Amino acid sequence: MVDETSLDDHLAGLAAEGRRFAVPMAAEQIRVRGDRRRRRKRAAQMSGGVLLAAAVAVGGLSLVLPGPGPAPTAAKPTPSRSAPQFVPPTPAPGEEYASEIGYVYNAMVLADGVQVTVKQLRTERGTAVPTGVVHKVTLSPQTPVEVEQVAGGKPGDMRLGELVDRLRGGPRWVFAVDYDGEGRIQSLREAFWLTVE
Repeated sequence: MVDETSLDDHLAGLAAEGRRFAVPMAAEQIRVRGDRRRRRKRAAQMSGGVLLAAAVAVGGLSLVLPGPGPAPTAAKPTPSRSAPQFVPPTPAPGEEYASEIGYVYNAMVLADGVQVTVKQLRTERGTAVPTGVVHKVTLSPQTPVEVEQVAGGKPGDMRLGELVDRLRGGPRWVFAVDYDGEGRIQSLREAFWLTVE
């Protein structure tokens, strides 16, 4: 206990000695320091407001002004002379692709890709029935194609460029043509499971 009392006395003595030598800040210094803090805070708020306004203006301009132009599409369907108009299918909410069933034929190699004719079909109880819609599309030769019967009964993956010779003639092979949300064809899948009328 003796040690604790002497320690308390020693600390109390140091505190009293520190108070004697400490000089309190003058009121004017306190006011100047407070003004400086207030100016910094206002400047920070103003610069933040200016940056926010600039960001909103730039964002608004980017929505209003036209961009560099639309991206080139992988496939651009063009309607044929038939009466029904072709409209690319749209994926359902939550789906990545939508499919069109149809004969794919009259394949031709062009400078910018492979052009094919698609004769649209609809399915009724597992049977493919023509809708009367016929359109042409130009695709990349690298477009992926899932095949089975076209490849002699051997299931596999090919590229459209490899199938041009087999797809040159009239309507023979039925495919599911997969479109993305922007109306571009992403792949073809042979619909070997359908019975064609």
